[in-house]
Amino acid sequence: MTRPEFIGAIDQGTTSTRFVIFDKEGKMLTYHQMEFEQHYRHPGWVEHDPYDILASVDTCIEHAVRKLSLLGYDASSIQCVGITNQRETTIAWDSETGQPLCPAIVWSDNRTAHTVQDLASQKGFPQGVNAIHSVCGLPLTTYFSAVKLKWMLDHEPAVKEAHEENRLQFGTIDTWLIYNLTGGVNNGGVLVTDVTNASRTMLMDIKTLQWSEKAINFFGFKGLRLAKIVPSSSVYGKIYSGSLKNTPISGCLGDQQSALVGQKCFNVGEAKNTYGTGCFMLFNTGESPVYSKNGLLTTVGYQLGTGKPMYALEGSIAVAGSSIQWLRDNLGIIEQSADIGTLAEKVSDTSGVYFVTAFSGLFAPYWRDDARGTICGLTQYTKREHIARATLEAVCYQSRAILEAMNKEAGHPLRTLKVDGGVSNSDICMQIQSDILNIDVHRPQMRETTALGAAIAAGLAMGVWKSIDDLQDVNTEGNTVFKSKISDEKRNIMYHGWKEAVKRSFGWADVVGVQEEYEN
Repeated sequence: MTRPEFIGAIDQGTTSTRFVIFDKEGKMLTYHQMEFEQHYRHPGWVEHDPYDILASVDTCIEHAVRKLSLLGYDASSIQCVGITNQRETTIAWDSETGQPLCPAIVWSDNRTAHTVQDLASQKGFPQGVNAIHSVCGLPLTTYFSAVKLKWMLDHEPAVKEAHEENRLQFGTIDTWLIYNLTGGVNNGGVLVTDVTNASRTMLMDIKTLQWSEKAINFFGFKGLRLAKIVPSSSVYGKIYSGSLKNTPISGCLGDQQSALVGQKCFNVGEAKNTYGTGCFMLFNTGESPVYSKNGLLTTVGYQLGTGKPMYALEGSIAVAGSSIQWLRDNLGIIEQSADIGTLAEKVSDTSGVYFVTAFSGLFAPYWRDDARGTICGLTQYTKREHIARATLEAVCYQSRAILEAMNKEAGHPLRTLKVDGGVSNSDICMQIQSDILNIDVHRPQMRETTALGAAIAAGLAMGVWKSIDDLQDVNTEGNTVFKSKISDEKRNIMYHGWKEAVKRSFGWADVVGVQEEYEN
């Protein structure tokens, strides 16, 4: 009897963690998921406890392995494990004790607005927010890890002291997990980060895929301990304890790049959009980085083994699924996130309501950290159904703004879009997306493509698949295609209204800031 070859994937997201087990065809056998606590100490701040994240991973692995045993398979059938993770979220820990020095600052946190202004106005860097764009492919914004670490150094005494004493270890979530899963401080934990996660720190040279001295000095990080940069598909080490003890960790990708791999966007010009807590569109640009002139981010798509890296352009939306959670938790308009589609379908349009979900500013292609959440067009006729539909439309309008920027960079329009992530489960949202974009939207039946990407990277490193050519039949069953059902005239009128609503969201952070100063 042939021993089954399964692959495990740790999918460590912004609000929850999953451990998913796949077979060679990309079929999901079982999984376990758990949410963990979000910390909001001040407006605009978003923090995680690094130990909560680690504990959630351990719990999900053990429960998923137990579920696998109920299917008649034991843990040894899992050949390897891949990791995919929320990107940019920043952890600083003591290299001597292995303990975090402060809470992790999450990617969507915008406390660093003043840090960005200070960095952009440094003498000798007239380019402002693009001061090191030519090095890392990224603008200075609140989004990226180095800016968050700079804030820690300026405001967290324990971090500053550790840096002065040469024991400050910086890492993104992938580094923290691999380090601790392979033994941690007491048992030789491995300190690595893959090229996709490193490309989101602002500290890696986007061309050489090595840490950049110029970038490190720009931020004042001389002496900082950094993990070794490695390919996305390679054996990094073995799990030190638990049900999967001695199982190789052999794949690692930031979550959006992992979805790019999971959607098998291996050809230049292919694109995917993941609708999770935020929304992220990636467009494969090939073996050379493309520097955007239209507000997009230059990033590493993936590097499989010793092969050449593949690059991507990315458009990032800060708020997607989290706006649905806001409707549920803050306004009580819905009881469960899945209810939003049912509510939105009860009306054929929003009756002129637009919801700019700029809770912590706007990401691509606007890059306005002074924008704030704005609902326009309210009348006495407006009902919660209109607000629900406007919330879904907000994600779709922002995706169109990104797609227009990508079409300018690519020189030829995208014809189809591959989609995944929690919000893509909503048929009404995906239909709205096709209507607003006027292109076909392709949704796979098995939508855990972020986890699947990490599994593919891990499996390729261990020979489960010999090359990407072996992946042709992986996750191909049951695709749904959404086609536009509205006229060009209606589409353009709707989008014009959105652009006007976006303008009205600009500058609100400054208005609120003046009010807060007066009240204090």
